Amino acid sequence: MVLNATVQSQSKYNFNLHEMPVPLAYAEHRIILECNAEFARLFGYGRAELRNKSFHLLYPNFEDFVRTGQMWSTNMTMGITYYDERIMIKADQTRFWCKVRGRSMTSANPFAKAVYCFEPLPRAIAASGYELTDRQRQIVALVAQGKTNGVIADELELSKRTVEAHRARIMKAIGVKNTAELIAWFSAHHSAR
Repeated sequence: MVLNATVQSQSKYNFNLHEMPVPLAYAEHRIILECNAEFARLFGYGRAELRNKSFHLLYPNFEDFVRTGQMWSTNMTMGITYYDERIMIKADQTRFWCKVRGRSMTSANPFAKAVYCFEPLPRAIAASGYELTDRQRQIVALVAQGKTNGVIADELELSKRTVEAHRARIMKAIGVKNTAELIAWFSAHHSAR
């Protein structure tokens, strides 16, 4: 099934985005050049409203956009498909959890040409009495993926000690004693009720 949806940039690329049943976007340097109707619907926009817009429009704040870009630029090289889970924001300012997978089409500059797939996750942004900071939310999401402090530190370009300090503060604040309890807390307070 080939749909000739041409993305206009410095050169032409044919993509089969428009009939795909999952939210997809093609971007150059984190500017959305093309997306399908599923992607636009997920975020509450029309496709034309998202074309030639920066992905930062879909983040709760600019700091999240910058941090995620740093993390992805490190991990999305050499044709590797990279993913993370994060909070995104819709046109009506509703926040939601989303799994994002990305694959670069250029190994030298991962953001030069890339395709992204978005999958909404059934997690509420619910408060539990303790509100995670953006950085803490990022760290706990990576812990929930089974990543070690060392791997998280590398991905976020932090020291291992900084990651450990964040985890210790979170665990103390919510009253859990180990990683299993932290993941259970995260699942209980950030999953659909």
